[in-house]
Amino acid sequence: MSTSIDKTTTDEKGEGASHVSPGHARLCVALLVLLGFSLGASEFAVIGIEPELSEAFNVSLARVGELISCFSITYAVCTPLLAVATGRFRRFTLLVTYAVIFALANLAMALSPTFEVLLASRVMLGAVCGAFLAVGVTFIPELVGAGSTSLVVSVVYAAFSVAMVVATSAGKMLAETVGWHAVMDATLVFSLVVGVSLVLVLPRSGNTDEPATAREQAAILLEPQALCTMAVFVFGVGSVYVFYGYVSPYLESFLGMDAVSTSAVLMAYGVVCFFSNLLSGWVDSRFGLRALVPSFIVQAALLLALWLVGTSMPTALAPVLLIGLSMYVVSVPCVTLFMRIARQRHPKALTLASSLEPMSFNIGIAFGTTVGGAVVSGPGLGSVGLVGGIFSLVACALVALDVALGRRPVRQSSRVS
Repeated sequence: MSTSIDKTTTDEKGEGASHVSPGHARLCVALLVLLGFSLGASEFAVIGIEPELSEAFNVSLARVGELISCFSITYAVCTPLLAVATGRFRRFTLLVTYAVIFALANLAMALSPTFEVLLASRVMLGAVCGAFLAVGVTFIPELVGAGSTSLVVSVVYAAFSVAMVVATSAGKMLAETVGWHAVMDATLVFSLVVGVSLVLVLPRSGNTDEPATAREQAAILLEPQALCTMAVFVFGVGSVYVFYGYVSPYLESFLGMDAVSTSAVLMAYGVVCFFSNLLSGWVDSRFGLRALVPSFIVQAALLLALWLVGTSMPTALAPVLLIGLSMYVVSVPCVTLFMRIARQRHPKALTLASSLEPMSFNIGIAFGTTVGGAVVSGPGLGSVGLVGGIFSLVACALVALDVALGRRPVRQSSRVS
């Protein structure tokens, strides 16, 4: 779950840096990176402690998986809806509102007395996280200028990946030593610190405050290639989350690893995902969308290998970690395409376009986690790789269709063909 903004949201001459001092701009950028970390930590906090939550609330692992899928579904639905519905509001007002709701949702998650309350807090988090980050990244071009925007956004992506490492691996260790409530408390404290700091430090106004109507923004959703790219995310991300949504019980119950070893593997997995973000940017700059065809073939092979090796240790760890390397390759080529469509055809839909990636990504998470829950409850953990591999092949076919759509008339960029 990440977002992006294209450097062309500034003017075509490459201008766009704000009037703030260089030191102030660096502080703002650092806080936006921490925002990405905080959002990622809140989203992934439950993944590393699924067995503990299952025991504490006396529910099945499949039911605990709803904490992920419900968050993702709400995230996917509310992110674009809020982008469209709030187009006439000043972004700083929205930033303050989202920061307050984000902190309250983390508070509810930390104090949840029942599973139902915990689930409701996850829905509340999902409703605001995507919109919060989408508004936050609109400050980036004005803080660093158009030339550095892509790099800074990549760092925000990386922060999200680092958060996944901490929330799963370090969270697992914290739950084992102190208790799972400590994980929730940590995400709450961090959300408060980051939210208050952003409100105090970020500029109050800027170039992206121009209002846009719902009609002007929603027009991008009628673009066939945009819709196809969203479907690529659903199956491409879903293929991994059939497995990753249940990675802790997979490592512990299926592979027989202890809590310390599981935390170490999750830490390594997160580090690999960090490089997956960097690989995504490199793939996009060199090859564009068409590179996702072989990427998804490789991903399918890795997921099928996970199924074939079964409980063989340490052989099973090789496909586990390599799946992490493939996990985010889909992101930047698709984000670039969303933003290009908006820039060329729907210039007032840039904010909505920036929200399509996190929306689609989280639909994929919800889809994969839901299917994974059915697999875990039915055939068992050993079959998640087989189902995920099939979904990767579907994503591969969708990319081929996406590339074909990009070859139709009125396409100015060759990177998507």
